Amino acid sequence: MTDDARPAEENAPTGVPGLDVPETAEERAREDALRAGLAQYDLAEEDLALLEGGAAGDEGAGQAGPAPVVAVVGRPNVGKSTLVNRILGRREAVVLDTPGVTRDRVTYPAEWAGRPFTLVDTGGWEVDVAGLDARVAEQAELAIDLADVVVLVVDATVGATATDERVVRLLRKAGKPVVLAANKVDGPQLEADAAALWNLGLGEPHPISALHGRGTGDLLDAVLAELPEVSAYGKDLAAGGPRRVALVGRPNVGKSSLLNTLAGAPRVVVDDVAGTTRDPVDELVELGGRPWWFVDTAGIRRRVHQTSGADFYASLRTQAAIEKAEVAVVLVDASATLTEQDTRVISQVVDAGRALVIAYNKWDLMDEDRRRYLEREIERDLVQVQWAPRVNISAKTGWHTNRLVRALETALESWDTRVPTGRLNAFLGELVAAHPHPVRGGKQPRILFATQADTRPPRFVVFATGFLEAGYRRFIERRLRETFGFEGSPIHISVRVREKRKR
Repeated sequence: MTDDARPAEENAPTGVPGLDVPETAEERAREDALRAGLAQYDLAEEDLALLEGGAAGDEGAGQAGPAPVVAVVGRPNVGKSTLVNRILGRREAVVLDTPGVTRDRVTYPAEWAGRPFTLVDTGGWEVDVAGLDARVAEQAELAIDLADVVVLVVDATVGATATDERVVRLLRKAGKPVVLAANKVDGPQLEADAAALWNLGLGEPHPISALHGRGTGDLLDAVLAELPEVSAYGKDLAAGGPRRVALVGRPNVGKSSLLNTLAGAPRVVVDDVAGTTRDPVDELVELGGRPWWFVDTAGIRRRVHQTSGADFYASLRTQAAIEKAEVAVVLVDASATLTEQDTRVISQVVDAGRALVIAYNKWDLMDEDRRRYLEREIERDLVQVQWAPRVNISAKTGWHTNRLVRALETALESWDTRVPTGRLNAFLGELVAAHPHPVRGGKQPRILFATQADTRPPRFVVFATGFLEAGYRRFIERRLRETFGFEGSPIHISVRVREKRKR
C-alpha cells in the first residue's frame, strides 16, 4: 500500500493564502469609498449595525481546577439515566423503559447549590455476563475508579438483589464515598421500601423519585457533603479550553474504535453489532502536544423519523453533539461503497455550520480495485465538499491517525478566519470586473459593498442593487476559497438587495 495510491491526501499547507500580507492603504481607501457610497441607498437598522460592528470576542477562559466527579452506578433499569436527567434539569441522557439503553460512561457538566461537578452516567452493572454486556459492566467499573463520589441507585420497589450486593462489595473494595439512592419511591407509602435498604450497609438510603423529582434535592445535598473541592481524578484544563471534535458517521464505520485508539484506552464499548453507541461520549485526548475534546456519537441512520425507541433519541443526541462541536470528523468506510447515509451525514455537518474533516477508515481492508472505484465515488458524490481535508486511516490499528491533528488544525484555522473588509472589497472589485454578473431582464445587478459578518463559520454579507443568482454566488464562494483558503470550513454568503434613496 503506497502513499501514491491515496486519493487527494491531506498535503495542503495550513497557512491561509491571501491573508499573510497586511492590508494596504489602497485597500483601506477603497473600503472607505465604497462604504461612503452606501449612504445613497436605503439601509435598514440591521444593515447599519452590521457595518458598524466589529469582530466577535474570544470565548471565556476555563475553570481554575478540575471539577469533582460523581458517578451514578447500579444494575440495569433502576433509573440511573432518569436521575442524571433530573440532576441536569434537561433530557440529556437517552432514557427508555427497557434495560440496557445506556452502554458507555457518559460525562456531563452539572451544578448544585453553586457547586460545579462532573456527572457520569453509566451502563447497567451485571455479574457473570459476556459479550456486549460484559464490556458495558467494565465501563461502569472504570467510572467507579475515576470518581470522587459514587451514587448507587437501587430500585426500592424491588429491594436489594444479589447483583446490588455484588455492586456494594465492589464499592467497598474501591474505598470511595458512596451515597445510596433508593429510587422509584413515588410517595410516602413507599418510604418503608427505602428503609429496608439499610441492610446493604452503606448508611442512610435516600428515598427519591428520579421520574418526578421527589427527594433529589436532599440526595444532592448528601452528595455535596462528600465532594472534595478539587477532583483527585479529573483533568485540569488550560484557559480557553480544548477544541471540541465530534466523531460522526453512519453505524459501524469505526467511530468508537477511533476514540479508543486516540485515547489509548477502552474508553467506549466497541462491538460488531451496529448501533452500539447511543449517548454522545466525551473524552479529553492529547494529540500533537495539545488537548482535544473528542465526542463519540451514535451512528446516523437513514432518517430520524424512520428510527424508533432508543435509536430515535440517540439520533437527536447526535445532532445536538454536532451543534455543540467546533469541527466534525466524518468517518467513511473506505472498504465499502459510499452510501446515501454517508453524504447525508456530511450535509448534516455542513448545514450545522461546523468545520469538516473526512476520514476514510478501514483503509487496511481496501484492495487495488476498490481504491480505483473510491476515487470515482469521491469525484461524483462529494463534489460539493471538495474543500474538506481528507485523511486515510485505520482506527483499529492506529495507522495514520496522527495525521488527524494537521487536518483538524487546518479546518479550525479556516473556520476562525476573518478577511479584512478592504481586502474583501478589492477582491470582489477585481472579480466582478473580470467576470460580471449576467444581464437578466435587461438589468445587471451591481455589487455595492461586502463585509464578513461573522466567523465560525465565515459568513459574508454582500450589498447589491439586484438579486445575485445561486450560480454566481457559488462562483464567488469558489474564488473566495482559491484566494483566501477556507480549507475545511463551510462558507455562507447572503445578499441584501438595496435600492437608491428617492430624492
